Amino acid sequence: MPLSIAIVGLPNVGKSTLFQALTAKKVERGDYPFSTTEPNVGIVTVPDQRVDCLASLCRSQKKVYTNIEFIDVPGLVDGASRGEGLGNRFLARIRESDAVLFLLRAFDSSSLVFHRAILDPLGEKEILETELMLKDLETVSRRVEILGKELKAGRNGLARREWETLLLAQQLLDQGTMLVEHPWVDDEQRLLRAYQFLSLKPRLYLLNGPSDMIQQQWRGAFLNHNRPWMTLDVHNAWESAGFSMQERMELGLPVPSELDRLIRHCYGLLDLITFLTTGPDETRAWTLVRGSKAAQAGGVIHTDLERRFIRAQVIAYQVLLNAGGFSQARERGWLRVEGKKYPVQDGDVLEILHNA
Repeated sequence: MPLSIAIVGLPNVGKSTLFQALTAKKVERGDYPFSTTEPNVGIVTVPDQRVDCLASLCRSQKKVYTNIEFIDVPGLVDGASRGEGLGNRFLARIRESDAVLFLLRAFDSSSLVFHRAILDPLGEKEILETELMLKDLETVSRRVEILGKELKAGRNGLARREWETLLLAQQLLDQGTMLVEHPWVDDEQRLLRAYQFLSLKPRLYLLNGPSDMIQQQWRGAFLNHNRPWMTLDVHNAWESAGFSMQERMELGLPVPSELDRLIRHCYGLLDLITFLTTGPDETRAWTLVRGSKAAQAGGVIHTDLERRFIRAQVIAYQVLLNAGGFSQARERGWLRVEGKKYPVQDGDVLEILHNA
């Protein structure tokens, strides 16, 4: 399944326009709040020049890129955690996603009706984060109470670590801290992931507006707290979304496009890497969690390849290009043989040898 990103924001901040620009889908875009009442879902290709270069080198008949699924979640409002504005349904779609893109309004328009009259992206950020945290607090408080009673009665002695972790999560949420901002250790992360907490998901803050409208105080609020963020004029990106690379160059538009940059940024939210396979039939990009081993990479291609893994032939993408092909790389001794515990690096080109 592709990485899933939920696009979240107040009504009329540009979510559906961004979604349409990303996916080239025709979706409803209105000038009034809640013109979209059902989430739109679309699959977007992650641009990767490495696939193009390897396909050209190996004369591959087919190219396959990694993908991201974007979910255009209809506008959230104050009280969404209590069900206001169809909030419970919308929050459920966020829970199903892997990461969250917070779209914040940094533009003004006399033709649109906004949920908040003032231009205040930082205030919008607080509203959205608060609603996610309130929903998490509801979940964690209920579970802390249940586990506490079980521990007191001696019925669930194995749950103490879970109870302690959830109790800390409850305290952080009470203080207004997003769970993703706390440095959880591995076993705590494992326990918390089972609950799919909304405020634990990796996130990216996207300021939607022309660059000259982005105030320094807004930039500083993200920079000073080391929060992942970027800016994008969504309307302009939508208008130029269909242009080819050549057309963009002729018009003096950025290459790669700002949308491509956003897609790559979203792809990096979960600390994923890409490894590649290539040959005459196909060049393909594969997604892998950073730190995964060669045998796990085999399992991404096919489950049998992890169980029946023998070894992997490995070469970095750029080294293979410099060699001019596998034969030349082998002659120069640049093609390595690695075992199942080799930590795969971003841009590695693999050939999995197995006995399946």
